Amino acid sequence: MAFNMNPKKNPMPSQDPNVRNKNFLEVATGYTEEIAIDEAKRCLQCKNPRCMGGCPVHIHIPEFISLVAEGKFEEAYQVIAKSSSLPAVCGRVCPQESQCEGQCIRGVKGEPVGIGRLERFVADWHNAHCTELPNKPVSNGHKVAVVGSGPSGLTCAGDLAKLGYEVTVFEALHLAGGVLVYGIPEFRLPKSIVQKEIDGLIALGVKVETNMVIGRTISINELMTEYGFEAVFVGSGAGLPKFMNIPGENLKGVFSANEFLTRVNLMKAYKEGCATPIKQNKNVAVVGGGNVAMDAARSALRLGAEKVYIIYRRGLEELPARREEVEHAMEEGIIFKVLTNPIEIIGDETGTCSKIKCVEMELGEPDASGRRRPVVKPNSEFEIDADCVIMSLGTNPNPLIKSTTEGLDTQTWGGIIVNEEGATSVKGVYAGGDAVTGAATVILAMGAGKTAAQGIDEYIKSKNK
Repeated sequence: MAFNMNPKKNPMPSQDPNVRNKNFLEVATGYTEEIAIDEAKRCLQCKNPRCMGGCPVHIHIPEFISLVAEGKFEEAYQVIAKSSSLPAVCGRVCPQESQCEGQCIRGVKGEPVGIGRLERFVADWHNAHCTELPNKPVSNGHKVAVVGSGPSGLTCAGDLAKLGYEVTVFEALHLAGGVLVYGIPEFRLPKSIVQKEIDGLIALGVKVETNMVIGRTISINELMTEYGFEAVFVGSGAGLPKFMNIPGENLKGVFSANEFLTRVNLMKAYKEGCATPIKQNKNVAVVGGGNVAMDAARSALRLGAEKVYIIYRRGLEELPARREEVEHAMEEGIIFKVLTNPIEIIGDETGTCSKIKCVEMELGEPDASGRRRPVVKPNSEFEIDADCVIMSLGTNPNPLIKSTTEGLDTQTWGGIIVNEEGATSVKGVYAGGDAVTGAATVILAMGAGKTAAQGIDEYIKSKNK
């Protein structure tokens, strides 16, 4: 096979920015077969592939890319599916630039191979051409409960189901998918794709029970005693929003990013006649610089806002969001107010926010994280018109599981403490994803789900020897 030595990866076809910023259709339209084959030929098939070391779920990357280069798309999908339960999701939302692609040797003198784009292509090709669902494995007679249907829970459930376990997933909301359905917008991750992945898990025998708040409806102890589950995996995520504790945060029109995105994504607030509407705002300020902030800002623009600001206390180079998401936001007209920090939200006579008062910042000495610490510029106060303010400052795990599970050790900030196998301080209870780490990436949560599934399998086998 002749390698493609073009130093640049094939661009991702996408909607025009001035069209897509007015709709909720997916921004990127995906590679064609021809583009995918051409991109796959950029892979040098290294003898010691560093890219695999950057993948939290250990996909055999050179193997699947080699098959794409040969036009064997379904075979490529089967390679990915051995390691990943959610390939169509990962191909869209993983931070490949800091993981697999960040390790790619082609990135030394040019751009890395578009591994994420190829994963998305392969998963989409499979979903378009293969309608058969997987067969349910023979049951091994053992029951495992999974709390939460986000990426860590779905991954753990899928891996255990393939081993023959009778798995039941308990989800607090009315739809399965966790952050994949309530947090990530339709224009980045269509919900039909998430449902397709969940349907595949159900075909493997996974049961999904929605509207089940573990810790309230049923306790973890009851799952393991009255309901006969031999082990429980807690993948309940991190849904407790953080705020700045500045004046005015209790005004009408001030949202946490979690609430705002849940209304938009899960409750379909962008559709006419929805049960949970969001008022069309003129000026929206989103405080924060991560992927969730980009999602909230871009959603607000699509809902009809005239001006949407990202307010971030450090500079553009320090923005923690994926570079691709920042670029898309800029193309769509989001206004970036960097080196800026809010100090007060000002309300009008109706108790609704109308302005956000800020100060200018400058970068000082590095802090404990190694990033330069932002410090306030003297006499730099100014105001921005904002009839909607969205706080996107990160999240912590909900304390419900901790407060209702005796003997469960947690960090001071709420994260569940686990060992290398994902086991908690309670025998038979495992945990992973944001419930352990705090808000992190989908792929890291999936990796934790895989680790815990292996740990649960070994635990149940040893217990039943």
